[in-house]
Amino acid sequence: MSERADHGGPIVRLTGLARSFEQGGVTIAVLRGIDLAIMPGEIVALLGPSGAGKSTLLQAVGLLEGGFSGRIEIGGTDATALSPAQRTTMRRDRLGFVYQFHHLLPDFTALENVALPQLIAGRAPDVATQRARELLSALGLAARLDHRPSQLSGGEQQRVAVARALANRPPLVLADEPTGNLDEATADKVLGELLALVRGHGSAALIATHNERLAARMDRVVRLHDGLLA
Repeated sequence: MSERADHGGPIVRLTGLARSFEQGGVTIAVLRGIDLAIMPGEIVALLGPSGAGKSTLLQAVGLLEGGFSGRIEIGGTDATALSPAQRTTMRRDRLGFVYQFHHLLPDFTALENVALPQLIAGRAPDVATQRARELLSALGLAARLDHRPSQLSGGEQQRVAVARALANRPPLVLADEPTGNLDEATADKVLGELLALVRGHGSAALIATHNERLAARMDRVVRLHDGLLA
């Protein structure tokens, strides 16, 4: 059965989210009042060219960076009102991340990279290992479990990153150009696997991309332009 948020509303709601930077004495508004709601189970493409602020928006939703104004609600909870420790717990329990650069731990095997976030969340080692094995096998990596990232291709590394993001069954997955470093054929395959796993878990997802063709495979497309969503 798909796992869904139980609060009855959007899994994430952004209200008036804004972010500015000072550069050379000039204020640059990257986000200028973002309003967005994503429902449980919905996969949304965040489309925009490089430099439009897609990563900044994902960092805000992922509670990875401060300096924002506005409101971020995740699972009905106002994340902007949480303490740093509470934000860390929310990231661990409610969010999964896939980056353009996989950020795998180089000294750990594929299996260990996917088991680790589960161990941090308090799962028993045998349960975490079995979950990691199942996810990696579903992504076609059953024969690569004991390989370190340096022994894997780019597509294989990104599949491990996808498995790691979904290891704790997060209600919301955030992906920042997750296929940006892959060739077109591999990108199509990895994105398809990511979408299938997210949908199979009943999770929601916000996936940043500049690729119109990939964005069209998702449930809804929002476009980031001049600091606002269209």
